[in-house]
Amino acid sequence: MTTAPYLALRPTGPGGPPAPVGREELLARLERALHTRGRALLTGPAGVGKTELALAEATRAEARGETVLWLATLPSDREIPGASAAALVASVAATVHRPGPGGGRRRESRATDKAPARPESSAVFDELPGPQRTAVAMLCREAPLDAGGWDPIALRLGIAQILRTLTRRGPVLLVVDGVQHVDADSADLLRFALHLAPPALRVVAVETPEPYGEADEPYRAPHRPDDPHAAHLWVPSEADVLLVPPLHADEIAELLIHHRLPSRMAGRIHRASGGNPRLALAVGRSLADARTPVHHAEALTLSGRARDLARQLLGAAPLAVRETLLLAALALRPSSTLVRRAGRPNAEADLAAAERAGLVSLAEDGSVTFTAGLLPSTLVHDACWAERSAGHAALAEVVDDPVEAVRHRALATDSPDEDLAAEVANAADLARRRGNSALAAELALLAAESTPGRHGTRRIARLVDAAEEAARAARADLAMRAATDLLARDAVPADRVRARLAVLDTAGQGLTGLDEMYVHAMEDSEGDTALRAAVQLRLAVKYVLADGDPQRSRTAAVESAALAASMGDPRTAAQALTVQARMERALGAPDAEAVLAQARALELAERPLGIRNAAQILTIRHALFDDRLTDARDELNALLPLVQRRGSVEDTIELFSTLAALESRRGACAAALSHAGQSLALTLEAGLSPGPAWYTLALAETAGGSFARAASYARRSVQASEEEGDRVFLSRSRYALGRVQLINGDVAAALETLRRVQADERAQSTVDPSMLRWHEELAEALLAHDEADEALALLDEVRPVAARLGRSTVLLGCDRAYALWLAAEGRTDEASQLLTRTAEAFGRAGLPLERGRALIALARVERRRRRRSAAQSALQTAASVFERAGAAPWLALACESPAGTVGEPPGGGSGSEEALPALSALTEAELRLARLVGQGASNQEAAAKLYLSVKTVEARLTRIYQKLDVRSRAQLATALRP
Repeated sequence: MTTAPYLALRPTGPGGPPAPVGREELLARLERALHTRGRALLTGPAGVGKTELALAEATRAEARGETVLWLATLPSDREIPGASAAALVASVAATVHRPGPGGGRRRESRATDKAPARPESSAVFDELPGPQRTAVAMLCREAPLDAGGWDPIALRLGIAQILRTLTRRGPVLLVVDGVQHVDADSADLLRFALHLAPPALRVVAVETPEPYGEADEPYRAPHRPDDPHAAHLWVPSEADVLLVPPLHADEIAELLIHHRLPSRMAGRIHRASGGNPRLALAVGRSLADARTPVHHAEALTLSGRARDLARQLLGAAPLAVRETLLLAALALRPSSTLVRRAGRPNAEADLAAAERAGLVSLAEDGSVTFTAGLLPSTLVHDACWAERSAGHAALAEVVDDPVEAVRHRALATDSPDEDLAAEVANAADLARRRGNSALAAELALLAAESTPGRHGTRRIARLVDAAEEAARAARADLAMRAATDLLARDAVPADRVRARLAVLDTAGQGLTGLDEMYVHAMEDSEGDTALRAAVQLRLAVKYVLADGDPQRSRTAAVESAALAASMGDPRTAAQALTVQARMERALGAPDAEAVLAQARALELAERPLGIRNAAQILTIRHALFDDRLTDARDELNALLPLVQRRGSVEDTIELFSTLAALESRRGACAAALSHAGQSLALTLEAGLSPGPAWYTLALAETAGGSFARAASYARRSVQASEEEGDRVFLSRSRYALGRVQLINGDVAAALETLRRVQADERAQSTVDPSMLRWHEELAEALLAHDEADEALALLDEVRPVAARLGRSTVLLGCDRAYALWLAAEGRTDEASQLLTRTAEAFGRAGLPLERGRALIALARVERRRRRRSAAQSALQTAASVFERAGAAPWLALACESPAGTVGEPPGGGSGSEEALPALSALTEAELRLARLVGQGASNQEAAAKLYLSVKTVEARLTRIYQKLDVRSRAQLATALRP
């Protein structure tokens, strides 16, 4: 099988062609192996991306002007003597070309190709001596075969001579895709030719290992078992064998985004595919092709294509291996010992063969793990009831854990049995006490499904328990199954509400599309004050996340808190007051902290079930918003060990995310990147929406990683938040993206992105400017775009609000932007003084990155004042600040040439402003336009480039002419020359 190319949109190096997603480092290793040894063998399971990696290397070789021969073999080639060697000879003279991803072309051939010789390649064959030419012609069936066949020595020498002749014309890269299908005669010919080939011929072989042999020898290698290297074109060594591994979860997300597939399910798709790109794309396309969007709480929709790919991988295994794998798929903790005891005496050999095929991995203790979740689910899906029942019955007899034994006994029967259901319910309680909430949820649902129909009330009660247990375990699929079963029965309203609440609690960020569930929950909770309080609490969360309406959210939270208090329910009251405090803060209400204190007091009396959306974590976030970073850090460090020991996955994610945001703000960049990475890894592993985790990683990358990666993660977060309908994180991720775009000098894009943040925040009636500090960024983008009046109006709007609420560091950010406005107005002395004071104040506030950014702005202003020494001193101080913080991208920005500044593309000035003092009179927007026009751009071209109207360009050019005292484009170009 071959896979379709999946190429990323970013280059691997300066001017280089794109690399497959997640394969940059492996592609570099491949190039090193080819450079040092001239040979490389790419190996790995089917669908992992070996062909794409070879294709990327071939593309790079073509870009260097090398000749590329691409030999793509077929399974049937193995049975045709000389088929692959004939295809290689045909590829030299073929007129058929394989298109490359960038429009390039490479010579490609299969064993069936027949084409007339090209004039420039005919000399390759003309140079062959007569016997060799005749042998080659016989091989390609261009001459009749003699009774004794072709001369083997002449043919070997002829193939070698063809390759040597090609290399005299320049370097040659030979790619053999599917070396396992090369017939024995061709393998012998190619081995000989490569042995004699000069160093200018480099070879990449692509191999999919074949772990299964013939039916009568199921565990022996199919190719010459007496010679382990018989199928290879050379004797490989450790240096030139490159194993192509599965992609990580984050790389699968990038792959899905590149193919315009839903990325919000990236974690679940990674688990289903095991990181295999082909399987991941098949699952992703299944979700994209679904008639209705798959909700977070639903099982993944798998089309025939995804299942068929899994069946192809499994179908290559002998029947005995598949039967052994089915038992492993049915077990909770499969091991070779367990499977052998359950009736598979050759379990170890079967599983070893499956491991060679990349279907499972075996640990030293014999435990078995499937490489992709789609494999065991397909095995179980395709097995008949009798096979599944027999397997569970066999496992029930040999497992050593009574909880697992009960589970298998229940799954081995399709007849409801109350005694068995009671046993399963007791096993669920035992699993819960052990702390295995996921197993407890599965068993609780199994107990309900095992309950006979005549015990309808008991079955409904167990379904409610199962839904709530699934909610505690964050098992959205089980919660949905339990709720769906219950809602189809004659359950009382209270039970229906509890089941629906369980589904809502596992929905994560994806609350859109669940409106009907909220409506029915409100109807069914009529007359039940406690349940109505719980429903109003969930509505308060929905109103802000899905609807972006903090006013309605606050109203619902106030009602929920009052109802819960009237019922003596401090836990629900504390949660509702926490949501209320969050909304009060966003709306700029003065009593937000008092409400939060009430919630915190209730939490101290009634310990919450977790920290996510709890008053304790919101208190920490408020300290973070206020830049009381020491207080926030102390509370987080005290909370961390408790959450790691007893908290849920979502609690741990919340904690790491908050830590990452805190460390990013205080300039502990290495710690920020570490915490953000842990948050993302846990998010993807749990199958939750990655939007919030990508936003956090964008912040950490902006602080201490890479501006390019920060922009990439921000864009991913935007896409995931749009897919989920999460208004809160959509605004946050756009802010992170716009900020990086501004720093990178992409002013037009930054302005567009930040204007959307402005619209989002105003639509949500957000008042407090400390929660998302977009105002100062948008003001700077407006200034860089020569819209000074709008920038000043924005600053005048936010300053009184920040002063009223006591947001001192927000005012500092406004001061930095205002200083840039002063500089744009020519009041550079005032700007310099204000930026100096602002940088010092940021330093006292413990915000080193903000201090460094203010110093970079100061250097810009000092250059405009023609104070080169002061500008250099500010940059050096900024560089020192960034170096201590480990802020790598900011350090690189500060260490650029004096013309490299925030808001200006690196290298955009090249120092010419120092040589031309007159240019210091221009704003940055004017300077960008002047350079474009000076390079010959028309007004229309400059307008398109800068995303301006032609009239704006004309008006700005008039000001530029006046400031530089020039009257024509020619004079302007002269004035710009150093």
